[in-house]
Amino acid sequence: MTTRHTSDDSGAAGDGVDPAVRTELSRLRDSIDNIDAAVVHMLAERFKCTQQVGHLKANHHLPPADPARESRQIARLRELAENAKLDPAFAEKFLNFIIAEVIRHHESIADGSR
Repeated sequence: MTTRHTSDDSGAAGDGVDPAVRTELSRLRDSIDNIDAAVVHMLAERFKCTQQVGHLKANHHLPPADPARESRQIARLRELAENAKLDPAFAEKFLNFIIAEVIRHHESIADGSR
């Protein structure tokens, strides 16, 4: 990003940032905000499904965690990340975080059904 430091360049808030740069920054941030909203909605849908899985597991006395499936999902997500030019290690950390939360929910559901 380049900035001009001239007396006639007032920017959006008098900060000297080129108005075209500020416009482009705003456009990109709007896109980021939209993507963040979509991610939140997708996670909400995912957790609705995993809650149903948790109830099904609890009703049939299945364990909250499924390490074999988790391993397959991590490998699958790493491959998807590589194909999407996203750091596979980041994708794995993200999925591990989600899996841990799902297992916590499943344990809570199981404890409530006993």
